[in-house]
Amino acid sequence: RLAGVALVSSSVLNKKLYIGALFPMSGGWPGGQACLPAAQMALDLVNNRSDILPDYELELIYYDSMCDPGEATKLLYDLLYTEPIKIVLMPGCSSVSTLVAEAARMWNLIVFSYGSSSPALSNRQRFPTFFRTHPSATLHNPTRVRLFQKWKWTKIATIQQTTEVFTSTLDDLEQRVKEAGIEISVRQSFLTDPAVAVKNLKRQDARIIVGLFYETEARKVFCEVYKEKLFGKKYVWFLIGWYADNWFKIKDPAINCTVEQMTEAVEGHVTTEIVMLNPETVRGASNLTSQEFLAQLMSRLGGKNPEETGGFQEAPLAYDAVWALALALNKTVAPLRGKGRRLEDFNYNNKDITSEIYRALNTSSFEGVSGHVVFDAQGSRMAWTLIEQLQGGSYKKIGYYDSTKGNLSWYGNDKWIGAGPPADQTVVIEEFRFLSQKLFVSVSVFAGMGILLGIVCLTFNIYNSNVRYIQNSQPYLNNITAVGCVLALAAVFPLGIDGHHVHRSQFPVVCQFRLWLLGLGFSLAYGSMFTKIWWVHTVYTKKDEKKEKRKHLEPWKLYATVGVLLAIDVLSLMIWQIVDPLHITVEKFTKEAPKADLDVLIQPLLEHCSSEKMNTWLGVVYGYKGLLLLLGIFLAYETKSISTEKINDHRAVGMAIYNVAVLCMITAPVTMILSSQQDASFAFASLAIVFSVYITLVVLFVPKMRRLITRGEWQSEQQDTLKTGSSTNNNDEEKSRQLERENRELQKIIQEKEERVTELRNQLAERQALRSRRHTSSQNQNQNHSAPPPPSSQAEPPGYSPGTEQHSLPPSFSNSSNLYQGEGKLSRNHCHNSRLPLLYK
Repeated sequence: RLAGVALVSSSVLNKKLYIGALFPMSGGWPGGQACLPAAQMALDLVNNRSDILPDYELELIYYDSMCDPGEATKLLYDLLYTEPIKIVLMPGCSSVSTLVAEAARMWNLIVFSYGSSSPALSNRQRFPTFFRTHPSATLHNPTRVRLFQKWKWTKIATIQQTTEVFTSTLDDLEQRVKEAGIEISVRQSFLTDPAVAVKNLKRQDARIIVGLFYETEARKVFCEVYKEKLFGKKYVWFLIGWYADNWFKIKDPAINCTVEQMTEAVEGHVTTEIVMLNPETVRGASNLTSQEFLAQLMSRLGGKNPEETGGFQEAPLAYDAVWALALALNKTVAPLRGKGRRLEDFNYNNKDITSEIYRALNTSSFEGVSGHVVFDAQGSRMAWTLIEQLQGGSYKKIGYYDSTKGNLSWYGNDKWIGAGPPADQTVVIEEFRFLSQKLFVSVSVFAGMGILLGIVCLTFNIYNSNVRYIQNSQPYLNNITAVGCVLALAAVFPLGIDGHHVHRSQFPVVCQFRLWLLGLGFSLAYGSMFTKIWWVHTVYTKKDEKKEKRKHLEPWKLYATVGVLLAIDVLSLMIWQIVDPLHITVEKFTKEAPKADLDVLIQPLLEHCSSEKMNTWLGVVYGYKGLLLLLGIFLAYETKSISTEKINDHRAVGMAIYNVAVLCMITAPVTMILSSQQDASFAFASLAIVFSVYITLVVLFVPKMRRLITRGEWQSEQQDTLKTGSSTNNNDEEKSRQLERENRELQKIIQEKEERVTELRNQLAERQALRSRRHTSSQNQNQNHSAPPPPSSQAEPPGYSPGTEQHSLPPSFSNSSNLYQGEGKLSRNHCHNSRLPLLYK
């Protein structure tokens, strides 16, 4: 507060006490313009009252301090070293009061102020003899905090002028809001030019702003506020309430804003001010009501406009300050008389009279025109706080607050530019993104139809399991494939369930269902097909001797292969869920502004099933299954030209593996990339599952259905089964295996005989050559004599005829294959018992 210095003189001339005052008639706050007439009114009434200081008459002498500490120092020197001796100093504004009150102790002077609000003055160690009828500026802070709580604001900003009174006030406010759980997010200050500070408030999205500055700086601030558009329905300003009512309409050469612009910028701001005029009709110590006081003050001002008169609001405080001083001096007369002393005996070395005046002021309690006057332990006035709001260019009372009791009296007539009190910051509304229900329903219908198709295929396969054509396709593996397809399709439903359908606490269960249904479905469906193609490749791409050993692979080995693949998946899933279970994670996206003109931002959120090391687990699972898919493609390619009756549908299995592998390898990385787009991710994953299952079921089962229906094979097979029983098929297979074994044995015998025939031909050729040489020599010796018979060691081979051509072969060896021309017509027993011994002869 800007104020002046007042002095009460102890010089007694014909029982008079002279009161000299320094009221700031000019300067930053010309509060003396209204406060001086108010003080003169009080002096007149005191002098006319016989019950107050009957032996003394008070007289006022005043000077203009201009609220300048330098000027006040000069005046204080003149007052102290110029007769008469002064008993009390009455500084007004905070800057002057700080100077005077700190020096007064050296002259044993009481300091009494009517307009100082600096919280720094509430310090008894620094200012031991200071009193004031103007409450401390910190009295505004409990009211501000209460309003913040009422309007549910937890984030505020401040801008202050860099003077001690406002700095100390802001320090007190910061401590109070911290205790209340309120944050000061932005704190700006300025000395003379607030332009940069206001821009910073705008840049940092300040909404609830507390302004602490004098009236002249307030006009500068709000001119900048208008330029930065820091007003309107999004903003609330809290100002000090002791400005003149038309402060924003006063022409100020320091700003370049019009009255209309200023009026627009300040609309809706809230002020807190100490109650300086008693709202109740009560006659106090002066025997005047507050309204009667105002009427007399207006008369003293001579028709001046109160809104343009400096210190008009503080005038009741100046009036009550004089009354408090007069009553305190009156209370000291009797105690001093008992000690043989008088007020006029005061000098700057006398501490006893100063102590009596201090005691009297400290115990003061009376009704004044500003309300009940009482001082706390720090010498500050305790009072209510008035809350006003600028509505339509004029201030309206909206409530009172009693900080001593914490009572808020609210009128409920607060008015806002928007629908209500603005938010303390841009409101961020969290909005979860959910899967499109149309997409979910559509895919669910396809999945449901696929489940029905899988059940139909499974039923068909089980019902026709005795048909030879179905038996040759390994029906149990096909049953496992159908079950796996049904489980995979069932995973589509939890895959589309999100927070729109279940509570967050139940969402981890949905995550588990997704993982297990997909894992088990893939293991059963793809594992059974992979087992078939693996067996075909193993048997028909090996060497003959290994092929013969592997051709008769028992069915249980096929099921064991599927079981191993299933066990690997189950074990890996169990380890995953035990070590690092799935839980909900929420992904946040960039805030979005709504289409409507609202002071809110939308924070999109998306729920995911995740774990701490999700990428590691997915890498292991995708790596293992990816290798399995690639191996399946390779095996299907290798066996595409093989034909076998043991697994008559392996080509269809290979085609299904192609499609499943391609869809899985495309879908897995795409869904990871599109994980932040719930609709696209679900569409890719679910449709890949649906198409894979449909292709697998159609390729594996529809041809079988078509063949059995068009050829009627299931009827003849079933009839044969009814006549001969199920053992017929087993006997036929056994006979076929026996014929194959006999055929292999005969082929070995043929090979041995051909080797024997070759050997005999070589021996025959040698004998014929020898015989020819002998025959030629015998003819030379005895042309007419027949040759003697050859030795027994050189006997002719069986079946040799001399009359035959020399180089012709015996008929029995001319074509060794003739020995077996009737092989197919011989029975197995006859071939074993009679034909084979003959061949070995």
